[in-house]
Amino acid sequence: MSRGGHKKDHSDGPGRKCIVTGETQPKSGLIRFVLGPDGRVVPDLAGKLPGRGAYVASTRDALGKASKKGLFARAMKQQVTLPEGLDDLLEQMLARRVVDLLSLARKSGGAVAGYEKVKDWLMKEEARVLLQASDGSERGKSKLSTPYGGSFIGWMTADELGMAFGRQTVIHAALGAGGLTLRVVEEAQRLKGMRVSASDADRGGRGHRKG
Repeated sequence: MSRGGHKKDHSDGPGRKCIVTGETQPKSGLIRFVLGPDGRVVPDLAGKLPGRGAYVASTRDALGKASKKGLFARAMKQQVTLPEGLDDLLEQMLARRVVDLLSLARKSGGAVAGYEKVKDWLMKEEARVLLQASDGSERGKSKLSTPYGGSFIGWMTADELGMAFGRQTVIHAALGAGGLTLRVVEEAQRLKGMRVSASDADRGGRGHRKG
């Protein structure tokens, strides 16, 4: 798999239709929105809030079109109120979700951080996902490659990775097989859509290099 690639997984149940593109895709690539009691549109990242849901592809472009063209109101069949700066709010929520999942993976022994530890996991073929900070040194990041058949996440900052691993900053991290790995990859893909432009995504996102 190329860096930034994402294996299609059909374990998350039937797909849902994006109200912007009209395309049906796995829920892992969509954001569900519901209406609060006051008619305000609320992101439902866990997909568990009650009420009629509307799904939007997890990209700034799709979210912008849904907001500007009144597609939320059409899908909900009533007037709605959108939070100010919805795209930025959603990006922050998704980033927090990935950080929390990484923290849980670290505490369970399913993730490591630091160049030497990550290199060791890669050499032993224990790593399934390579994470590198988008604002880290390209020279340093180029010394490590995505595990064969694995995934690459390169659109989180050093501060965000640091929060996940209880440090000030982290440049290199890795996830092993099983545990929370699939959930981290799926949530990171949704975050990628809010951070990486379509042209950059075609090249693998921030920090993309052939590995």
